[in-house]
Amino acid sequence: MSVGVLALQGDFREHATVLRSLGSEVTLVRRPEELAGVTGLVIPGGESSVMDKLTRLFGLAEPLRVAVAAGLPVYGTCAGLIMLADTVLDGIRGQQSIGGLDISVRRNAFGSQTASFETDLDIPVLGETPVHAVFIRAPVVESVGPLATSLATVADGRCVAVEQGNLLGTSFHPEITGEYRFHEYFLRKVRSAAFRG
Repeated sequence: MSVGVLALQGDFREHATVLRSLGSEVTLVRRPEELAGVTGLVIPGGESSVMDKLTRLFGLAEPLRVAVAAGLPVYGTCAGLIMLADTVLDGIRGQQSIGGLDISVRRNAFGSQTASFETDLDIPVLGETPVHAVFIRAPVVESVGPLATSLATVADGRCVAVEQGNLLGTSFHPEITGEYRFHEYFLRKVRSAAFRG
């Protein structure tokens, strides 16, 4: 069971380190043939508009859409969440997403880099202990459609974590805080999908 990390841009190394620490074999995905060999995929934080351009440049955009539609488990953090959203409300001209999550997102919803912040979130699917979350130029989920489920909100009620079937997305960066429960939760989805396959 090899888990891929989209490695075109962003903090893919941090995700690879977390996944390896949890016992996963990791493939850095930069080409369609590498995507074809994985049983799950993480799309890291970074710059969503750049990531979009690079996935198209490297011939990955359509294979990613096909894989998501076929049920590949995918976890997107920050920019990765934007990439998985069906609707990006304030993308740059021509920006596209892979889609799959029945949500609308707004980029940089909490402000610029200097407005980054940390907070504790109650996320019942991960247990009683709150999750310490770091938000860096983070998006927010403006609306959650009927197919998706909100997993967490910040104090003002805005959604910052969602799931839908094999898809998982967070506005924040658990890979940089030592908070591995989201990755463990995602790996359970990967194992379950591989078992069913």
